[in-house]
Amino acid sequence: MSLLKDLGVPVFKAGGMPTLDLASYHLRVGGSVREHRLLSWQDILSMPKSRVNCRLTSVSGWSVRAEWDGIRWSDFLAQIAVDSEARYVRFSSSGGGYSTAVALGDLENPRVLLAYGVGGDPIEAEYGAPLRMIIPNLWGYKSCKWLGRIHFLTQDEGGYWEDRGYTRSGIIEPGATFDINTRTRKSIRGGEVMEF
Repeated sequence: MSLLKDLGVPVFKAGGMPTLDLASYHLRVGGSVREHRLLSWQDILSMPKSRVNCRLTSVSGWSVRAEWDGIRWSDFLAQIAVDSEARYVRFSSSGGGYSTAVALGDLENPRVLLAYGVGGDPIEAEYGAPLRMIIPNLWGYKSCKWLGRIHFLTQDEGGYWEDRGYTRSGIIEPGATFDINTRTRKSIRGGEVMEF
């Protein structure tokens, strides 16, 4: 059992939960790039590994801190020749049921990660395995689970929740959240939750 399940982190499956096999899994990279890529699971595991301590904060009123394992966005980006006109990135789940767009500037946070592990264990299927985004400075709906495609864009666009009224920016707003780690309600100032 993973840390997320141990802590009772809520499970969301907007757009459906795909069944994925690592032997056939691929991450597609395209859009405004010089070369489209099809990365196998082994390609992903061969990229520089990092462990990042940060929070995933949901617009639905909870936040969890964890040690996430994966590839820093900056290390991933260093291997992709992105065109200069790219301004956004669309992240899509395998199977195409979920997508969200994020401004490239918001991905400059050094804790943004393509995550495949949490608390020293692989991420479990219901929490986004084999690969998901962790973007701690934005609401959790921007941290796409079951990542299957990364598409660089010249213009912003909607996504699964954005087309249903959620903000396109996904910036965490001031207010209160339930800290799953301590089981207490905490105030947050807005932006990445760093105060606890």
